[in-house]
Amino acid sequence: MTFLWGAATAAYQIEGAANVDGRTPSIWDTFSHTPGKVVRGETGDVACDHYHRSADDVRLMSKLGLGAYRFSVSWPRVQPGGSGPANQRGLDFYSRLVDDLLAQNITPFVTLYHWDLPQELEDAGGWPARDTAFRFAEYASIVHDALGDRVQNWITLNEPWCSAFLGYGSGQHAPGRSNGADALAAAHHLNLAHGLAVPRLSGSVGISLNLHEFLPESPSDADAVRRLDAVGNRIFLDPLLRGNYPADLLDDTSGVTDWSFVQDGDLALIKQPMSFLGMNYYTRALVKLGDKPQDGEGLHHLPTSWPGSEHVTVVERDLPRTDMGWEIDPEGLLVQLRWVNEKYGPLPLYITENGAAYPEAVDDQERIAYLDSHLKVCDQARAEGVPLKGYFLWSLMDNFEWAWGYSKRFGIVHVDYDSQARTLKASAHWYAERIRSA
Repeated sequence: MTFLWGAATAAYQIEGAANVDGRTPSIWDTFSHTPGKVVRGETGDVACDHYHRSADDVRLMSKLGLGAYRFSVSWPRVQPGGSGPANQRGLDFYSRLVDDLLAQNITPFVTLYHWDLPQELEDAGGWPARDTAFRFAEYASIVHDALGDRVQNWITLNEPWCSAFLGYGSGQHAPGRSNGADALAAAHHLNLAHGLAVPRLSGSVGISLNLHEFLPESPSDADAVRRLDAVGNRIFLDPLLRGNYPADLLDDTSGVTDWSFVQDGDLALIKQPMSFLGMNYYTRALVKLGDKPQDGEGLHHLPTSWPGSEHVTVVERDLPRTDMGWEIDPEGLLVQLRWVNEKYGPLPLYITENGAAYPEAVDDQERIAYLDSHLKVCDQARAEGVPLKGYFLWSLMDNFEWAWGYSKRFGIVHVDYDSQARTLKASAHWYAERIRSA
């Protein structure tokens, strides 16, 4: 199989058209319209107006030479309210997008869930409620019925750790709830949602996880890494690929929940055959055991993001940082690729997100350096025999960066949010040349 060179986006971050053609609110609509939740009070109401500009954006992708494009479907756009019949106008948008991509020989990778839960389902309990997993499976069938004749690559969920632990643990993401037990229940029901959806999809099916990479400050801090690995990585990898939850995770979180939300048969439903695993990587962190609440970007400042690890802290290192404050450490990606392959392989792998935010600039040499260093790591992993099949740069264009609003720019295409003009940055030209020379 040819190595796939792609770029990625997410529906709420780029589409806009929040109240157009039958779309109803998601938890991110509600959250972003809640004062104090998003920088400068910004919302995704308009974003990059991709809903009305998708044909032009696909032509731009073709100009860059992309072989694949990973995008997400807005659940409330195609199934308003998260239950009941499909919204044909919403499905038509994605059908046109898929047709346009295929006409340019760009392979569509469809992510079914990138955090935009219909608000009605949150009102009914959200991801901590078991029923949400079954509603997701029905939604997956709707999208597959509409696009499955042309789409062969499916990603069930994007970064379920963020959905569970930032949405229901720290409250930094929508829906903004803060309860460790709810976060753990949400994680389980996201796993269950994946397992219920996989049999409803044909072709190549996987999931995208933002696996966390940690280093201990000293040998005595090994337990800090173990705890974070359990609630950050193995809480998804083990049930998805092995059919169980790790015993140390259950022990670490026994003071938070009794895990009674795991019902008989759930683990068998979760462990479905997967065609690939998507890995999203941006940084890694040095950690230690301590007696103060967690601190540092990546641990999101609140203990409820990491139940059972309340006394682990991040140690800042003298490394370059992106505009998000994240340390640049490409070696962490190599370590992670090796570890996943050795412990959970053999399984085809994709980097489904990797990139960096930098201040507004078209001549973005820092981003080029970031991408180059991480792609060299990918080359090394492939040379070592890691079955890495493709790379999706985050992101195709500047967009709504969740709680950061429009203050952080990850795109290789600059977006002027007033005029919606797209301008290729230096990194876009660099990436296009990297693809051509591969």
